[in-house]
Amino acid sequence: MQNVYTVAQVNSYIKNMFKQDFMLQFISVKGEVSNCKYHSSGHIYFTLKDEKGTIACVMFAGNRSGLAFKMSEGQQVVVSGTIDVYERDGKYQLYAKEIKQDGAGALYERFERLKTELEERGMFAKEYKQPIPKYISRLGVVTAQTGAAVRDIIQIASRRNPYVQIILYPAIVQGDMAVRSIVNGIHAMEHYGVDTIIVGRGGGSIEDLWAFNEEAVAQAIFDCPIPIISAVGHETDTTIADFVADLRAPTPSAAAELAVYDIEQLMEHLSEYAYTMQHLCRSVIDRYRGRLANYQMRIKYLSPSNQIREKRTFMMNLEETLHDCMERKLVNKRHKLALYIEQMKGLSPLEKLNQGYAYAADSQGKTVNRIEQASTDEMLNVYVKNGVFITKVIDKHEITRDII
Repeated sequence: MQNVYTVAQVNSYIKNMFKQDFMLQFISVKGEVSNCKYHSSGHIYFTLKDEKGTIACVMFAGNRSGLAFKMSEGQQVVVSGTIDVYERDGKYQLYAKEIKQDGAGALYERFERLKTELEERGMFAKEYKQPIPKYISRLGVVTAQTGAAVRDIIQIASRRNPYVQIILYPAIVQGDMAVRSIVNGIHAMEHYGVDTIIVGRGGGSIEDLWAFNEEAVAQAIFDCPIPIISAVGHETDTTIADFVADLRAPTPSAAAELAVYDIEQLMEHLSEYAYTMQHLCRSVIDRYRGRLANYQMRIKYLSPSNQIREKRTFMMNLEETLHDCMERKLVNKRHKLALYIEQMKGLSPLEKLNQGYAYAADSQGKTVNRIEQASTDEMLNVYVKNGVFITKVIDKHEITRDII
């Protein structure tokens, strides 16, 4: 009788056959990502397909280190891993250990690796960025001799400042010879001694721009003592050269604007500066003229002739003041003298005599106004208005009532 097997036995047998096939233990399969799901557990489930078939795939969370990008629908990838049978469902699937993007994706991974390496080496650090000179006389351009990029740079640079000399190094910017050509162009511009260098090209695919992602080009830009503006592709394109360069321009046209200062704007600024300088000069001259006039007045005031004139005027004023003071003093003294004279007149004996009074004095001239001051038979002089009587005291009598 024919042997009968269980489902589990069949699945186990097939699984064992897969394990014994050496090719299936590590295989790389290329295809398009479909039905990609990131599970909460960290596993990634997706389907790999091409125009003729599909295969189920899973990448466990422990193998996520082998994935350097975010998977999404429609990506072309190369999945490396083991094909084995899941016994419970009786289905085989690809257990992914490493996933790389195919074509452009592989270049992108290479780009990310080099970017990380150069960043770790410090080639992107701001400390090494050189400032772009504001005013230049010689502009070096390393790009293709033909194409929109060089035309835009020449047109815009000439329009902004026709006096700037543009030196073009006709570099190969695409293909196997591009890296060496770009590096030689940078070294040539160092030899010419230009003020600023523009390195770049027009837009294209990542493959077209790849020369600007090579380490040799990045190292040449980093080592160049002349400031370099990177202008590769369009605004959305980013290359290693952009990170290493001293300044990144979104387009070659923008690079020309950043490198060459607008001469019309410069002339406007110069006119403003000239007006400001003239205004400041006039202000300074007016200030010093005022100081000069002040010094002239001070010198005139302090000159010997002016000092003599001032002193004479001062002396004349003093003389007039002294004269006025003396006049006031004399008037005051005359007034007081008149008062004293009037007072003396009131006290003068002569005035009393003129009024009919007389007074007596002894032989020594002492006034005798009491009877006790004279003795009997003593000689007295009696003064009257117009003369003197010499009399002799014959007798004296005391009068009890005062005579006024």
